[in-house]
Amino acid sequence: MTIGLARTGSGQAPGAASRQRVLRGALPAASLLIVLAAIWYFNPRAISYFGLNLMLNLAIPVALATIAQMCVMATNELDLSIGSFVGFVACVTATYMTSQPLLALLMLAGGILVYMLAAVVVHLRNVPSIVVTLGLSFFWAGLAVLIRPTPGGAAPAFLRDLMRWQPPFVPLPVLLAVLIGVGVHLLLMRSSYGAVLRGVGGNARAVSRAGWSILKAKVAMFALAGVFGILSGLTLVGVSSSADANMATGYTLLSIAGAVIGGAEFIGGRISPIGAVIGALVLQLAASALNFFKVPFLPGGRIPQEWQVGAQGMFLIVILAARVLISKAEK
Repeated sequence: MTIGLARTGSGQAPGAASRQRVLRGALPAASLLIVLAAIWYFNPRAISYFGLNLMLNLAIPVALATIAQMCVMATNELDLSIGSFVGFVACVTATYMTSQPLLALLMLAGGILVYMLAAVVVHLRNVPSIVVTLGLSFFWAGLAVLIRPTPGGAAPAFLRDLMRWQPPFVPLPVLLAVLIGVGVHLLLMRSSYGAVLRGVGGNARAVSRAGWSILKAKVAMFALAGVFGILSGLTLVGVSSSADANMATGYTLLSIAGAVIGGAEFIGGRISPIGAVIGALVLQLAASALNFFKVPFLPGGRIPQEWQVGAQGMFLIVILAARVLISKAEK
């Protein structure tokens, strides 16, 4: 008698499906290893304590903005205002946190409240999130310009000291990246309420039938996005020691790209906090890697800084292509 193997819903053996899920989940780590290997090949000294500290100097603000974007994507929405919001937070921090800390805290708390109200508008009025958040991007950018018409301000001493701290053995950006990724993973992927929050994007009807409020879950996820956006702005000021209304405009696209590289999808509530942090590190390292490449036919033999965005885009395309191939194999 012939005994057939059990099949998944897609007609595939469970073992093969499991292997392909592992491959898909390993893509962010594989992309990080590839970038590090390329940097090591062109400049081995860059893979050191001080080299990584220098290359990943701005990776933590980007990683926090990516986590904020991931929280919104988990509800099948998209945040086009995160870059402007991070800039607004940076301007508030550099302008008021030292001289008027209470005012600064109230303004930052107001930012979280606005994010929560945005979730209410998106859900109750059925307005597309890209429309709501696009409008918010102009709102945050306008406030940032009003607060800081010209670049300047000063980072609070505690932020400056934190971002300049040099822990033993492991560079600070790497240490913070691990803490952020693991912390958010435990919050959203290992807790019962995290499963409810993710369920809003994965199967909202099942969450509603279980007695949970879809509106409250969306508001909670947007509030988390606001919290991580604030943390991104704070760390950005700690790194740069000043603020500019336009200093984080590129974070919107970087956050989307980092979340996608990390395994997030625009529908279905599929996210990966650890992958999102790795995706942010990959984007930052991919931009830094261009500084080590030598091209004989270019002036000075160096790739222009303007090509950094192209390098980040290429990594995004390669990762997406690999994920498409794996998804086709699953089907």
